[in-house]
Amino acid sequence: MRIEKNFINNEFVGSSQNSLIDVYDPATEELIAQVPAASAEEATYAIDCATQAQKEWRKLTSIERGVYLQKLADALLEHKHEIGAALAEESGKSLDDATNEAVYASEITRYHAEWARRIEGEIIPSDTPNENLLLQREPIGVVVALVPFNFPVYTLLRKLAPALITGNTMVIRPSNNTPCSAFAIAKAIKAAGIPKGVVNVVAMTHPTAELICTHPKVGMITLTGSVGAGRKVLEYSQVNIAKSSLELGGKTPAIVEPDADLEKAAQEIIGSKTSNCGQLCTAVERVYVHEDVYDTFVALLNKNMKNKPYGNRTQNPDFMGPLVNENARLNIHQMVERAIDDGATLELGGFIPEEKGFFYPATLLTNCRQDMEIVQEEIFGPVLPVLKYKEIDEALALANDHQFGLASVIYTENYRTAMKVANEMEAGEVYINRTPSDPYQGYHAGWKRSGLGGDDGKHGMLEYTQTRLVVLKY
Repeated sequence: MRIEKNFINNEFVGSSQNSLIDVYDPATEELIAQVPAASAEEATYAIDCATQAQKEWRKLTSIERGVYLQKLADALLEHKHEIGAALAEESGKSLDDATNEAVYASEITRYHAEWARRIEGEIIPSDTPNENLLLQREPIGVVVALVPFNFPVYTLLRKLAPALITGNTMVIRPSNNTPCSAFAIAKAIKAAGIPKGVVNVVAMTHPTAELICTHPKVGMITLTGSVGAGRKVLEYSQVNIAKSSLELGGKTPAIVEPDADLEKAAQEIIGSKTSNCGQLCTAVERVYVHEDVYDTFVALLNKNMKNKPYGNRTQNPDFMGPLVNENARLNIHQMVERAIDDGATLELGGFIPEEKGFFYPATLLTNCRQDMEIVQEEIFGPVLPVLKYKEIDEALALANDHQFGLASVIYTENYRTAMKVANEMEAGEVYINRTPSDPYQGYHAGWKRSGLGGDDGKHGMLEYTQTRLVVLKY
């Protein structure tokens, strides 16, 4: 077991209090690390350091900030094995998957570095003679980033890189389930020569997180998390009217038309549902299958799920790994039991394994109804409910009859059907003949309760800016 340290003002520092956060390997349930929970004074110091650093960081030209980000991208690659090892141990991912996440984090950092010469304002015609209206893009200031446990390395840089290129500084609160990889990233930040105070990585309790989110020097809060966490952030943001960018829950529907490549669709949907044990915001969470191919497609789903055993991925990287903790497993299993009690048919899975580790088997439920909890609420685990429909309009209505609107999927070879779904789906993303993957240059933004604002691409970068109108009379 190791003891980590918080990263404040480019230094790794211990805590003045004795409160420690225990970090467990979810595949073995063993205690692997302890992280100091920052005191209120230490967390406030991190905000103060970020505030002071931002005064100089914003003055750099964007191309100078871009050079720093390129160096950070290089450093992430140089530290990828250390980052990957920490992530694999605390998350249950395979070492290859965890290391690749560090590589993807480097790539999105480099992508945002390339926005250096492309952050643009506008010149707007004025109604007044001899006058120009200049709309400038400016940084917001200090940003607090609340990072989730499921993809903590990638998500951290997904937020950090656009914030830095636009002139902001950041205080990062990693998930208490997966903080060790964040401190490995901090070593790369230090190695890249990022100036003092620009990036701070601080583990903390929920009350301390509330303290920094309501700090008067914080201009923006960015969160990837649950709807409940999003509501909390909105409460925090009211104190100082801080800007909020929220990526919240998802319940991705997949519609399978009779003309679809059924083998491909079944394989990809099960891959989406079992990747990271279903702990993805955009994982397929409900499947609507046309009645003409329902029995055939359920058989294909069944076959693909049977070929996805669970287990410790250090022993076999092809296994489906564990859930994040015991509470997550119990909540998911109780949802499955309630679905069965409500009339769903259990095709596969649906039990709590006896061995050590927070594992849950890939679980398939058929004969589900739209009003069931298992169809209406986010599962965030390897459980797939399947429903039947008659016409595409019915499938669209069912897919849209929901509180969430993050991602969606349609499998069809008919371009008219594909475009109808693309134009009428109530979601921030529509994937045609493939499952979600969040391209860097796109815009990952949810509708309804799936969030406010978004990540990635030009629009994700501009989330970290505010505008100033200069009225120039000449």
